[in-house]
Amino acid sequence: MTDSTPGQPDVLARVADTIAARRPDRGGDPTASYVAKLLSRGPDAFLKKIGEEATEVVLAAKNGDAQQILYETADLWFHCLVALEHYGLRPEQVLAELARREGLSGLAEKAARPSSAA
Repeated sequence: MTDSTPGQPDVLARVADTIAARRPDRGGDPTASYVAKLLSRGPDAFLKKIGEEATEVVLAAKNGDAQQILYETADLWFHCLVALEHYGLRPEQVLAELARREGLSGLAEKAARPSSAA
């Protein structure tokens, strides 16, 4: 069972649009915008944050704290959206990939990936 508020699926696109607008090469100020600061520092900055946030999700899950799991997952997804922007990708592409996989056996899907995919 899912609990969805009307318009929520579009939130990923809206956040991605905000992130895109804050790119330093589009006028985002690294002294005034966290996103601009992350993007101006390059991949090492936001990839480090993704690692930190993923660890925080794991710790929250191990503690069984549902609210903290949601909070940390939101942080993780946000930093993943920053990474997608850096690499010229959109959350809609991730959703399309998930839709492509829907209904497939996870084991079969993984076995069908090119050898370089994890």
